[in-house]
Amino acid sequence: MDTYEKEVLNEGHETVAGIDEAGRGPLAGPVVAAAVVFTPELMALGIKDSKKLSPVRRNTAALDIYRTAPAIGVGVVWPEEVDRVNIHRATLKAMEKAVKALSVEPDYLLIDGLFPVKGIRLPQSPVKSGDSKSVTIAAASIIAKTTRDSIMAAYHTLYPRYNFIKNKGYGTPEHISILRQKGPSPIHRKSFNFKRSTDDPENI
Repeated sequence: MDTYEKEVLNEGHETVAGIDEAGRGPLAGPVVAAAVVFTPELMALGIKDSKKLSPVRRNTAALDIYRTAPAIGVGVVWPEEVDRVNIHRATLKAMEKAVKALSVEPDYLLIDGLFPVKGIRLPQSPVKSGDSKSVTIAAASIIAKTTRDSIMAAYHTLYPRYNFIKNKGYGTPEHISILRQKGPSPIHRKSFNFKRSTDDPENI
C-alpha cells in the first residue's frame, strides 16, 4: 500500500500527499475531499479504502489517522456550487481546497481517480482505484467519508423527514419515495435526476 509513496520519495520528493473524495453520487449534501500527508507510520494502522470498513471501524481509523499523519486538509463544496459548476468540477474544487488547507505543504500529490487537480501547480499522479493501492489515498478516503457523514448527520437534525442519518443523501428506495412525496430539501442537488443512485453507496 505504500509502493506509490516510495516511488515518489525515491525520485527525490520530500512530502507526498494523498487525496480522495466522498459524495460524488448522492442526491443531497456536499462533496467532500481530504488530503493526507504521508508518513511511514500510516502503514502500521492497517488502513483500507473507506468503502471496505464498517462505520465503527472507519471512525476509529479516522482518529488514528488524525493522531498519526503530519498534516490533514479537508475541502467542502456545498450543493449550490455543485449545481452551478457540475459534480466533476465541484469534486476537483473540493480536492484543491483540501490541498490548500494542509498545514504542511506537499511537493507531490497522489490523487484517486483519473484526473489531476488543475488548480494546484504541483507534480501529481492520478491513480485509478487509488484508495485500494495507496495508503495515503486510502487515509484520505476515510477522512473524507467520515467528515461527510458527520455533515449529513447534522443535516438530519434540520431535515429529519429525509432520513439523512441513514441514507447519507444517496438515492436509496426509501429516499426516492420520500422525495416523491415531499419534494427536495434545500440541500438536494437540483441538477441531479432524483432517481435511485447507481453509484457505490460507500457502505451507507
